[in-house]
Amino acid sequence: MAFRTRFAPSPTGYLHLGGLRTALYTYLLTRRNHGTFVLRIEDTDQEREVPGAVEKIYASLAAAGLNYDEGPNVGGDYGPYIQSQRKDLYLPYAQQLVESGHAYYCFCTREELDERRQKAAERGETFKYDKHCLHLSREEREAKLAAGVPYVIRFNMPTEGTAGFDDLLYGRLDVDCSTLDDIILIKADGLPTYNFANVVDDHLMAITLVTRGTEYLSSTPKYNLIYEALGWEPPKYLHLPTVMADATRKLSKRYGDPSFEDLLDMGYLRDAIINFIALLGWSPRNERELYTMAELEEIFDVEGLNKSPSLFDMQKLTWFNAEYMRKLPFEEYLRLATPWFEKVLEPGKFDLRRLAELTQSRTEVLNRLPEMVDFLAKLPEFDNELYTHKKMKTNPEIAKDALAWVLPVLEGVSEWTESALHDTIMAAIAESGRKNGQVLWPLRIAISGRAATPGGAVEIMYLLGREETLARVRHSLSRL
Repeated sequence: MAFRTRFAPSPTGYLHLGGLRTALYTYLLTRRNHGTFVLRIEDTDQEREVPGAVEKIYASLAAAGLNYDEGPNVGGDYGPYIQSQRKDLYLPYAQQLVESGHAYYCFCTREELDERRQKAAERGETFKYDKHCLHLSREEREAKLAAGVPYVIRFNMPTEGTAGFDDLLYGRLDVDCSTLDDIILIKADGLPTYNFANVVDDHLMAITLVTRGTEYLSSTPKYNLIYEALGWEPPKYLHLPTVMADATRKLSKRYGDPSFEDLLDMGYLRDAIINFIALLGWSPRNERELYTMAELEEIFDVEGLNKSPSLFDMQKLTWFNAEYMRKLPFEEYLRLATPWFEKVLEPGKFDLRRLAELTQSRTEVLNRLPEMVDFLAKLPEFDNELYTHKKMKTNPEIAKDALAWVLPVLEGVSEWTESALHDTIMAAIAESGRKNGQVLWPLRIAISGRAATPGGAVEIMYLLGREETLARVRHSLSRL
């Protein structure tokens, strides 16, 4: 049997990181097993659909490098791949279940159900539909249908025995059938519920492995009963534990947790995000942490999955990103960094290639570049205590003397290049008998206003240019 999987998001907004991990794990298992990865859009809940969300799903999966073999925008032999375009497929199967006694028409109104729900709450019980309409006589049922009374179609859950399934991660899971509610298959508007549509679609699309979150563990026995009632072979199941924001709640956009798109917009690299997400609940059989997508496709397996929820650690993701930043080919880093430089630096005014050489090894996330280099655009206000450096043995008084001494040295530099600046200053320091740090540290502070900068005093002077450097030294000297 062909190995076929699917990723089936709802178009309710951006692709959140839990969804991305499900898509990634499904994709990796598919590639490992030389199977077919299907994208299906589950839009049965029209009220929650966000305009443009389907296109965002396409864009996010493409940006993540998760190329699906079949889907709405690539075609395939099992389409349509958007549930709302398949709406005529579901009712015949629901009617087949009605005819076999596995489902029934339910005419109960919302008000009647609310009243029963309230009474159950007063008794301290969990509400479960009482099969009221299952017991209507044939004449009563046909009269209501003929009169056009609105109805839904419910699945007739067994009331005895157990139902269950085998999960690739959690093993065998069974529930008492008496606890199962008669779920709705077809809504009053004629559209299927998610519960029914996903069963029918997985069967018709020949899906052999369903990968999804543990929130569906309790529903899967119900799905298998539907498969059984229709005489279909159920797929294999793999339920993935939750990705948590902290010890008390799972990741959620409503709490400000970032989506995949947010991370890309912040300047996290795709490959770093994918590598980090892959290890968020899965462990390889070695101590390595850095993996390419191609490597993950070769080694990812169910055996390495963890049953416990995973904690999304932004600091760890940032570590991954910094590692990938350092590994980027320089030209690619320059291409990515330039727009961030130009958020605070006037285009064409600075040698961005040289600046990128200085920042690449220090870059953790691209969105931190503007604050790393904005001192080049304008000397920030700073406290003179910055001149104090225990290791360099400097303080404001020593800095004042050093700046007064170095200013004419700089004024005498004719060729404003890094090599000329370096050679001139170092020769002058050596000749004067001063210590390097007692000149270069005050000089760096005077022209940058920062204790930490990409590059030292010489590199910064080169980037600033002659006139700006001299102006900053004079200004800072006047403040001492």
